[in-house]
Amino acid sequence: MIAPLFTPLSALAAPLTSTPLDRGWQVRIDPADKAMVAAHPAAARWLTAIVPGTVQQDLIRARIVPDPFLGTNEAAIQWAGLTDWQYRTTLTIDPASLRRDHLDLVFDGLDTFATVRVNGRALLSVDNAHRRCRADAKPLLHAGANVIEIDFASPIRKLQPMVLATASPLPGEYDSAFGDEPKGKQTSPYIRKPKYHYGWDWGPRIVAIGPWRDVRLEAWDSARLDRALVDQEAVSAAEARLTVRATVVADAPREADVAVEVTGPDGRRWSAARRAALVAGSNIVSLPLTIDRPRLWQPAGYGAQPLYTVSTRLDGGQAIVRRTGLRTVELIRGGGAFGLKINGIPIFMKGANVIPFDVFPSRVDPATERRILTDARDSNMNMVRVWGGGYYPDDRFYDIADELGLMVWQDFMFGGAVPPPDAAYRASVAAEADEQVARLQAHPSLVIWTGGNEVLSGWANWSDRRDFAKAIGPDAQEQVATGMTVLFDRVLRDAVLTNDIGVPYWPGSPSTDYDGPVDTDASGDRHYWDVWSGSKPIENYTDACPRFMSEYGFQGMPDLSTVARFAGTPDLTSDSPVMKAHQKFLAGEGNSRILFYLKDYYRQPRDFADLDYLSQAMQAEAIGLAARHHRACRPTTMGSLFWQLNDDWPAISWASIDWYGQWKLLQYNARRFFAPQAIVAEHRDGATKISLLSDSTRPIAARWRLTAMTMDGRTLHDETHDVTLPPLSATEVAKPSDAALFGSAPPQSSYAVAALEIDGRTVSRLVVERLRPRQMAYPSPGLTVRWQGKSVTLTAQRLARAVGLSFGTVPAHPSDNGFDLLPGETRTIAVDSAADAAALARALRVSTLGPQ
Repeated sequence: MIAPLFTPLSALAAPLTSTPLDRGWQVRIDPADKAMVAAHPAAARWLTAIVPGTVQQDLIRARIVPDPFLGTNEAAIQWAGLTDWQYRTTLTIDPASLRRDHLDLVFDGLDTFATVRVNGRALLSVDNAHRRCRADAKPLLHAGANVIEIDFASPIRKLQPMVLATASPLPGEYDSAFGDEPKGKQTSPYIRKPKYHYGWDWGPRIVAIGPWRDVRLEAWDSARLDRALVDQEAVSAAEARLTVRATVVADAPREADVAVEVTGPDGRRWSAARRAALVAGSNIVSLPLTIDRPRLWQPAGYGAQPLYTVSTRLDGGQAIVRRTGLRTVELIRGGGAFGLKINGIPIFMKGANVIPFDVFPSRVDPATERRILTDARDSNMNMVRVWGGGYYPDDRFYDIADELGLMVWQDFMFGGAVPPPDAAYRASVAAEADEQVARLQAHPSLVIWTGGNEVLSGWANWSDRRDFAKAIGPDAQEQVATGMTVLFDRVLRDAVLTNDIGVPYWPGSPSTDYDGPVDTDASGDRHYWDVWSGSKPIENYTDACPRFMSEYGFQGMPDLSTVARFAGTPDLTSDSPVMKAHQKFLAGEGNSRILFYLKDYYRQPRDFADLDYLSQAMQAEAIGLAARHHRACRPTTMGSLFWQLNDDWPAISWASIDWYGQWKLLQYNARRFFAPQAIVAEHRDGATKISLLSDSTRPIAARWRLTAMTMDGRTLHDETHDVTLPPLSATEVAKPSDAALFGSAPPQSSYAVAALEIDGRTVSRLVVERLRPRQMAYPSPGLTVRWQGKSVTLTAQRLARAVGLSFGTVPAHPSDNGFDLLPGETRTIAVDSAADAAALARALRVSTLGPQ
């Protein structure tokens, strides 16, 4: 008898079923790691483990190590990353499950060198934390209880012998502060693992180990649906032509029905189906369909974010459901330009860089993630950059961005280290990139993929990279350089071109796409760190107009309530051990850089609370100066993303929102300097340049005003002009000289106010000074404070610069902060806090740049 070529559809078994394996896990030190067993006997016995999670989280939960986020506890957890570990759980299989063709164990992320065993027999080994792994465990399973074990090797100890034996190891990122790796002998360049685990200049060193993402058992028979890509081939106001590319994995030749249904935000439906002849292995089944009268997804500030649900189904059973938004993305290039058009509109990108929300990804609270991204949107940001030294976020992150209209600049996970040039490493990255792009490509918020962070610019420009290249000689240097070119110009580019049709790829950040020198103002995107890292004056931010500023930053201390929570007390100094432990810039000495700038620009802090306030005011002023300048440079400059939006632990850092969710003054100022319509006033070389900004796609009638005053309230100059703000514009409207504006008034006792009004309402306002604040003769502001419930009203008799409201150790969120009050002006601020009104009133401290 001749077997039929295809299995008849009527003979098909049940659809794929998925069972989470998130219970009953235990962890211990691998008994073979005898030295660590002897050193840490409490962790050598089986402990309760939470999966997904990490060893370090389980040790903290068991109180074997103290919480590294508190006090100076970071050192006490370092041994965990130098230890080999074992996980185990019991999986009960019933006879019915054993009748399925396949019982796949699926691990969405194992960090990092791991071997999985089933009933004592090896199932799979992995070496890339950014990849999902799958293996059919049915041959190793039996009815009843089955033991699943995962052995994890310490990533440092596994790689260190090779690194120490290498005369010139690959340049990495940050040397360890704990002596577990010699300086300049880092293991991190050689491993596909989140690089921030090894420590950064804003975060701790916790070399995490464990099953950090979901684990499950998938049961299926002759075929399963592996992925469903949603390609937007052509999108216009009239129609959207889509193709769903379904990947079906089959055991043997057979026929299968593949169907797709698209449901619009208004409930309308479109569908397509086909019967496909499958071969053994992986099959791609394409289903084209056309959506008439599509509703386009728009970035925040440009319209709504309608979303379409795309359901792809195999044989009427297993389904993959994805959400997408319909939009076009175009990279703006030519003559050095760099920017993005969304739906044909050139968008000025306003936003910040995002780092992991927690050192431990599995404990990121969805509500916290949504709140921080909503805070970004509500502060008039339209883009966040997912930085390449972390990990690819869960789909939840992109779902939130889709809903908010926040565009995502997505780095591949390269933090800055020079990658190994060998083919095996590139093959692992190719599989990782293929998987991650396919997973994320349907999200409309994701508008650009980039090869990674500072790898190419570091190779071209950094002195330690040049020293390394010289040390290894021309042949090895060419091998390393060629390996990077293949990786960033071919492997990663191909992953995007293949899986995310219509979304641009950029080889790195910063980059020029191999078109001239990298990290300059003239072409591509820029990372500018002369200010802060290079100790240059903040006025240097206004020296040039870069094409796109994708990184620049300035540190500010976190809220005093945050300091009290991690330090245990607010009674501190800038060089208290706990403050240095939570300051990672300059290996703990970064608070001296804060004091350096305060001495130059503001004043010597009066006490610790004043230091906290002044550092935040300085941060807000510096980044505000840069961001407004970038916007005033439009269309030469088409983006401004400051470093950074958030923290991964409680720290003194560049973040505008600290780890406990408290807004620094920078976040409040971002709402002002990223406003859809704004005024820019730059004082330079004896004149004040006034520019008007508008992100609107239509003309807007407006009025701008420029007033010069003395500190005692006398008006020196006052002019008002009615204007029409052109669409998508930055327009210089005036540049009065100091003589015209201030006459003979001394610079220390005079200032100007630039304001923009729309429909009779002031939408943007700036105080303009000719000297740095420490040189200004500010009067005592004469502030009065009145409370009504949880609202506080402040009135200034005289100019009050950078009014800061602090509630000490009481967590609170004022509706505005860090604002200027002009003479006679009143502002009412609502305060959101779990504390009652009386406690808020007692805790309130109001600070300004002037005398107390």
